[in-house]
Amino acid sequence: MLGRVRCLIVKEFLAVWRDKKSRIILIVPPLIQMTVFTFAATQEVKDVPVAVYDQDPGTSGRDLLMLFEGSPNFSKVIRVRSDAEAARALGDQDAVMVVRVGQDFSRELAAGRPGKVQLLLDGRRSNASRVLSGYAAEIVARYDARLAAARRGPPPASTVVARAWFNPNLEAKWSTVPALVAILSTLMGLMITGMSVARERELGTFDQVLVSPLSPTEILIGKSIPAMVIGLGEATGMILVGVLVFGVPFRGSIPLLYVSIAVYLSALIGVGLLVSSVARTQQQAILYSFMFMVPAMLLSGFATPVENMPDWLQAVTLANPVRHFLGILKGLFLKDLPAAEVARRLVPLLIIAACTLTSASWLFRRRLE
Repeated sequence: MLGRVRCLIVKEFLAVWRDKKSRIILIVPPLIQMTVFTFAATQEVKDVPVAVYDQDPGTSGRDLLMLFEGSPNFSKVIRVRSDAEAARALGDQDAVMVVRVGQDFSRELAAGRPGKVQLLLDGRRSNASRVLSGYAAEIVARYDARLAAARRGPPPASTVVARAWFNPNLEAKWSTVPALVAILSTLMGLMITGMSVARERELGTFDQVLVSPLSPTEILIGKSIPAMVIGLGEATGMILVGVLVFGVPFRGSIPLLYVSIAVYLSALIGVGLLVSSVARTQQQAILYSFMFMVPAMLLSGFATPVENMPDWLQAVTLANPVRHFLGILKGLFLKDLPAAEVARRLVPLLIIAACTLTSASWLFRRRLE
């Protein structure tokens, strides 16, 4: 018995190793994913952009903000000169936090009273906002300690007042639910299209489709439209659950939401059709789909801010449709993102959709020849 089992084990190892595709899947993807995930899957919040707004005519506010500019946790410190510029920096996600020093800061410290520092936080990124609020409080405490050493006496501690925009209580659900809509829509869109052709190949019905009067383009359209309709239905159900069950507010435009979902699903359907054209079995289709999904999730900014990643990896994320769709969803849910801004963010998705659908069509035609 042991000898027969041993022969079977050896046979399985040889079967996997002799299959070229199996060798590639076993060796190449893990090495690539290990390299990428080491930089992408980090829980640290650093190298993020912040803005500073100094209304203090004295030197104390300037000295405090110099500590923010010298902090290694911030990749870029933007100087704003008005409330409108501060609001624009947060709204356009140019900064995750705005540090505002009031016009009485130096005068209050000179009089022996605590100075006030206001933090404006982007509540769409609740976890990063909490961490940045802690960084800011630490910097202000360090400034108070330096001031105490210079005056040889403990001055009143400065007061840090944090205010979160778009998510006043920094509710994690308000940030998580829109992200889950994007992730679960990705799962459905890929699986439906990725397994469609492979399933027909296994069942033996694909040859019947090929001998029908349908052209390759018509076959692709016929495979894409059901996935689009099912994806829209799934997304609608998840949005309703998020709003009605979990109480996440939706402040944006519903037509803009569905236009964005349709464009996003088009990009995913292109990826799914690419997978379906390459895979011979449903098992291969599932494996190839997850080879795309796992990096796409980690590089989307869902678990780790994109700003934390190295510059070369941030450039790679620009080709990730999940990243762009996630920003649109959070903006429509929590901010009432304007139509012009939605259109601007849809441009990368349209480019990705055009590339994936064109590539899928070319590969599908080539595999039929």
